Amino acid sequence: MTEFLTQTSWWVPFYGLIGAVLTLPWSMGIIRRTGPRPAAYFNLLMTVLAFVHGTIVFRSTWNKEPQELILHWLTVADLDLSFAIDISSVTVGAMELVTGLSLLAQLFALGYMEKDWALARFFALMGFFEGAMSGLAISNSLFLTYALLEMLTLSTYLLVGFWYAQPLVVTAARDAFLTKRVGDVLLLMGVVALATMAGSLNFPDLYNWAENTTLSPTVATLLGLALIAGPTGKCAQFPLHMWLDEAMEGPNPASILRNSVVVAGGAYVLIKLQPVLVLSPVASIALVVIGTTTAIGASLVAIAQIDIKRALSHSTSAYLGLVFIAVGYQWTGFALMLLLAHGIAKALLFMSAGSIVLTTNNQNLTEMGGLWSKMPATTTAFIVGSAGLIGLLPLGGFWALRLGMDDFWSYQPWIVAVLLLVNALTALNLTRVFRLTFLGPSGPKTRRAPEVAWPMAVPMVSLTIFTLFVPGMMQRLDLLPDWMYINQDAVLLLVASGLAGTALGATVDLQRTWSRPIQVPLRFVQDLLAYDFYVDRVYRYSVVFAVNQLSRLNSAIDRYIVDGLVNLVGLGTIFSGQSLKYSVSGQSQFYVLTILLGTSVFAFLMSWFIDPEAVKAILDWEFWRVALSK
Repeated sequence: MTEFLTQTSWWVPFYGLIGAVLTLPWSMGIIRRTGPRPAAYFNLLMTVLAFVHGTIVFRSTWNKEPQELILHWLTVADLDLSFAIDISSVTVGAMELVTGLSLLAQLFALGYMEKDWALARFFALMGFFEGAMSGLAISNSLFLTYALLEMLTLSTYLLVGFWYAQPLVVTAARDAFLTKRVGDVLLLMGVVALATMAGSLNFPDLYNWAENTTLSPTVATLLGLALIAGPTGKCAQFPLHMWLDEAMEGPNPASILRNSVVVAGGAYVLIKLQPVLVLSPVASIALVVIGTTTAIGASLVAIAQIDIKRALSHSTSAYLGLVFIAVGYQWTGFALMLLLAHGIAKALLFMSAGSIVLTTNNQNLTEMGGLWSKMPATTTAFIVGSAGLIGLLPLGGFWALRLGMDDFWSYQPWIVAVLLLVNALTALNLTRVFRLTFLGPSGPKTRRAPEVAWPMAVPMVSLTIFTLFVPGMMQRLDLLPDWMYINQDAVLLLVASGLAGTALGATVDLQRTWSRPIQVPLRFVQDLLAYDFYVDRVYRYSVVFAVNQLSRLNSAIDRYIVDGLVNLVGLGTIFSGQSLKYSVSGQSQFYVLTILLGTSVFAFLMSWFIDPEAVKAILDWEFWRVALSK
């Protein structure tokens, strides 16, 4: 039975898709008497089956050789496009993380979206979301991976725009879709180029090709930059980073997955492409530059946000920036461990934030306060999630960041400074959010704020407990080092940076009115961070302006040149037709003359560059006079 489930592990992504299909009668309004909840139950059932199936497969593949399942889709000449599945402990473990967090997010959504009239449509989209992410985890083909990334882009657009009656939601969905499309189009160029050069898009074949090929610096650079463009958009990295905080306008249960495993999916693809990216030193440098810029910039922007979900989403971009740095320097072990710790902790933080938003009907931090005694489970979840994210002993975030400190300690010391800075700023931001939300006097929206109901509390408390046991899980998976090999200086610096950020966040003066400083320098810095370094305005006056002007130029060319030429031809046709109708005399001699003249002109044009003698004969007027007289 176990062997059968292992061989059919490719079914797991289809469970979510089947759940989405089963919800269609309710989401399309065909069934109305029962209400939308049966659709949610069907989707939950299929997610449970996917999680159980994946658990059995994970246990059977632990410490065993990977297995590969290949379905040849198209084989033409030297090109082989296949649907390849990799069954190993790493890929199945990633798939289990997706299905497990998806199950908890759907249970959370059952309470969060309870009164929403489109509950069935939401669960259908969540099933589609889950299927694409699960398939991405076990995909061993860049061809299949790209198709699944497109599914994620579509599902992101639909979920962000779920409440499509709100103008901000429509704008956020549009921006998320278009921003990701920029990266996807460039990635498609790289995929097509790889298919042409390597002959196969299966990752093992690409790895063998990368070891034996020699590319010119220009080709290698263009290929590498194209391949990293897609993950840059998916992971909300600079300069394609602005969609993630705008996507917080969508339902919170979708934000749980988007900030934990969806963005991690783009980084997961980047990790699998790392042996190919080594061919281009420029691409590796670009990864480090993009990651460093985003990690530091997003951490700074997060501390100036007054929207609780946006404050958390910017830290997501910051941690994914550290993953980009790790891939750029080929430390994929650190990247995978950071994705694991970050995904679990960030999902818990967004569950806590979702509970606050639902209870208070508010996302503004300056209008909150005093929730710690009213919502103890939510408060505990936020504290545990924060501790699991930053470098404080003994939870998962500490062990992931410690591994990065060890990797870069003697190799690239300046990366160690980046890690410490991001850790301190994240601790500062989370402490600030905690103080504004849970401590102090009750705000206008938090005077009556009871704890959430059990459909939301159960998954939140379950994930809180699981986050506490992440170090034990890492120990069972042999991801933790022996104490004798731990760099004590790195550990002390990491803990000190987390404590320094926490202490600064606990002591800094926070004004709930959020009045702007009188001093011009402080006001400038506050506005600079709050408005994300004015990147949106830079886009508006550069890219958007250029595209707008180019569109106007194309419109003018189409209207006045293309349409003008067509209209001129039409006018000439009408004029000639109207003129020729007066030349109809009914005399056969005139018709013969017209035919001969037309044929002569055509022959003249045809023979101008062919036979000079023929041209001379055509111009012999004596010949034509005699012919016409007869």
